[in-house]
Amino acid sequence: MTTADETSQPGDPAFVDFRDVWLAYNDELLAEGKFAVEAIDLKVTAGEFIAIVGPSGCGKSTFMKLATGLKPPSRGEIRVAGKTVHGPLKISGMAFQSASLLPWRTTLQNVMLPLEIVEPYRSELKTRRPEFEARARALLARVGLGGYEDKFPWQLSGGMQQRASICRALIHEPQLLLLDEPFGALDAFTREELWCMLRDLQAERGFNVILVTHDLRESVFLADTIYVMSKSPGRIVLRREVDLPRPRDLDVTYTPAFGEIVHELRGHIGALKKQGMEIAQ
Repeated sequence: MTTADETSQPGDPAFVDFRDVWLAYNDELLAEGKFAVEAIDLKVTAGEFIAIVGPSGCGKSTFMKLATGLKPPSRGEIRVAGKTVHGPLKISGMAFQSASLLPWRTTLQNVMLPLEIVEPYRSELKTRRPEFEARARALLARVGLGGYEDKFPWQLSGGMQQRASICRALIHEPQLLLLDEPFGALDAFTREELWCMLRDLQAERGFNVILVTHDLRESVFLADTIYVMSKSPGRIVLRREVDLPRPRDLDVTYTPAFGEIVHELRGHIGALKKQGMEIAQ
């Protein structure tokens, strides 16, 4: 476990690199010195799976917008794959709590949507459609949706829709997968089933993952490293490496070592909530 000022070491190789990043949502707030997140220093090595946790309103989703290039920082620099981020990343895929599948498209058509938008796939779609469709079908089969390619979203359960959403985020083979509460609306059994699906996909393909979640068990089961953010303005106040061996199966969630990490994180977040209430008073 390390404190926030120890999360970034000069010269470390990093696939994602936040360098003293601050964000105010508009010029007026910037002039007033009111930031949504501040002083974010964070490095993610190639192939690493990190999770961001913290109390509601701490800036977890804001962090995600910064990481994808949807919001430019007010101060500091964000580098991904060695390049400064100046706009939306083509090498990233995203999935959210709501699967947001287009209701008039089949499962296969929904999964292929990024290939109609992201270059170079968009320019190659006409000539390589059979190849891309085969890729989409293989990915759907890999997550247990073989045979559902021609079903519409309303014909799928919530867990199936979320599987399709993650396939859509991965179809263009991104180097970075960003997940914002992707399993939050699902029942506990389905949620754990999808944890294992994501674990296996990431292990096979080696892409980076940034997961924003309120579920501490989820973060400990999936992540290599967990970052705790403070109440707004959001800061990284704790970095916790998860030293549980991989591959992890669900039995690990019942072990004392797993429970101790969850309890430790819960204690830090509880203290942040209490501190926020005292400030509000």
